[in-house]
Amino acid sequence: MEVNAKTVERLVRSALAEDVGAGDLTTEGLVPPEASCSGALYLEEPGIVCGLHVVETVFKILDPALVWQPEARDGDGPTTGSLARLSGRARAILTGERTALNLLGRLCGIATLTRRYVDAVAGTGVTILDTRKTTPGLRALEKYAVRCGGGVNHRFGLDDAILVKENHLRVAGGIAPAVAALRNGRATKAALVGGPAGRLLEVEAETLAEVEEALAAGVDRILLDNMTPTEVRRAVELTAGRAQTEASGGVTLETVRDYAGTGVDFISVGALTHAARSLHVSLEIE
Repeated sequence: MEVNAKTVERLVRSALAEDVGAGDLTTEGLVPPEASCSGALYLEEPGIVCGLHVVETVFKILDPALVWQPEARDGDGPTTGSLARLSGRARAILTGERTALNLLGRLCGIATLTRRYVDAVAGTGVTILDTRKTTPGLRALEKYAVRCGGGVNHRFGLDDAILVKENHLRVAGGIAPAVAALRNGRATKAALVGGPAGRLLEVEAETLAEVEEALAAGVDRILLDNMTPTEVRRAVELTAGRAQTEASGGVTLETVRDYAGTGVDFISVGALTHAARSLHVSLEIE
């Protein structure tokens, strides 16, 4: 479930470069190079733990000899309190503090919001999906946080699946010609539906008429965009198992259970990553 270690290191080094720049003027001016200290990381409000290995990477880039002792695991919670203890060079811990806490708070926030959505549809059989509405450069970590919260990743990138959306349909001339173009080979061989490296073919539909068009075209999944729960239920009944169905657009914690009750297979929620609030986390030097 974790993100590739090389990816984490690359993202952390970029974040440190942004924050530290040419050097930590305050810490280097106050703290002797040989000084050491210990501290603990805390989650100050109830939430799902996420990002401990990312935080460890922050501090170990600055101090490879740092001692890291986790007291929780990603995916734990809801919980509060101590998440990890660390000891090592004081300069490294102080310099890395803000980068570590920014990443930890952000990832815990996404995981926690995701868990709320997952809990809200418990027992319905619906899968909660994320979207590509992520912070540029942090997608791998943010989608990892969704998984820690119990959600499932939709496309990581444009090369994962074919999703024909409203603007694609306008350019292509509609659902039928768009699907025909893809199947006739205008897409790359790697993306051709039914090919040796076949990809899911999903088409967005805003009306029941478009749902019928998508079914006639034989798509794998229909994205029911900005429909009400009543409209989604009618679309699911019309589909009758001939394609997977996904509700998307404007779904909130207050309405997600209503959507789940329609019989839809998936509900995608952009808010998991674009609207999650960072949780309150802290580092206390002892």
